[in-house]
Amino acid sequence: MPAAWGRLNSAILSFLRRHAGPSALVILRFAQDDDAYEEDGILRVRGREELASTVGERDRVTLMRSLLGFLVCAWLLVVTGDAAEHITLRNGFELNCDHRGTPGDTAAGAAASSLVRLYLDASETNYIDVAPAEIVSVEALPEPPAPDPARTSASQTATAKTELTPAELRQLLAAAGAEHDLDVDLLASVVHAESASNAHAVSRTGARGLMQLMPGTAAQLGVKDSFAPEENVHSGTGYLDSLLKRYHDNLALALAAYNAGPRAVDRYHGVPPYRETRAYVARIIHEFNQRYAARQAAALAMAH
Repeated sequence: MPAAWGRLNSAILSFLRRHAGPSALVILRFAQDDDAYEEDGILRVRGREELASTVGERDRVTLMRSLLGFLVCAWLLVVTGDAAEHITLRNGFELNCDHRGTPGDTAAGAAASSLVRLYLDASETNYIDVAPAEIVSVEALPEPPAPDPARTSASQTATAKTELTPAELRQLLAAAGAEHDLDVDLLASVVHAESASNAHAVSRTGARGLMQLMPGTAAQLGVKDSFAPEENVHSGTGYLDSLLKRYHDNLALALAAYNAGPRAVDRYHGVPPYRETRAYVARIIHEFNQRYAARQAAALAMAH
């Protein structure tokens, strides 16, 4: 039996002892592909002998539902490790998960330990908690390829060529904004939130460049080099423009869709109730308002 399943069995046994009462006696011996089921109040595995009998006086249906939820949660945790993943939820929301955990990892979250905590970056501050049953699919994201020593010199040369001064970045954003009729300070706020204005930024989940385009999105937009500032900004700006048109110039909805995907916005008919998305929208709108007010104040001062 794989070590992960040995740990999983021990965890299930501990769970049942806590929740099924002192009269429950459970021995779990099944592999990943076994088919467990309940019959006449007895936990069985198809093709094997009885594994569990008396479950005490608690409601057996409630217990089995709790056990199944715990099984899914535990299995998700033991097989994925710290690999970055693309996760699709039942409500249509898609996200890139840096790593997983459970709210029970802290004392304050012990009561919610049946949930899965999806961390959106390498820190422990941006996350959402979901029930295991809400996770529809999980796709492992490929690790960034190891650098080729033979290309190190060429890469360093390309990096030097794409480093932008604040003035050059401002000019690039102004050109993209003029093309799509978007305010330059709005684009500057998005770029600051996405990449801290770093043309070579790469998230662990694979988002790249100034406007953090995922490889799949970049391919759909026809982007050949996400690290090329002009190509990244013009494509990202065009995508944001399309979202503004889709949501009738509602900036909050367009930003939410840029972060969480249009399906999540359509599902909730508004900004999805996800901490990371709501913080993202609020941060960009707040910065945009500050930049716009400063620009107006400067123009007024020059007029006098």
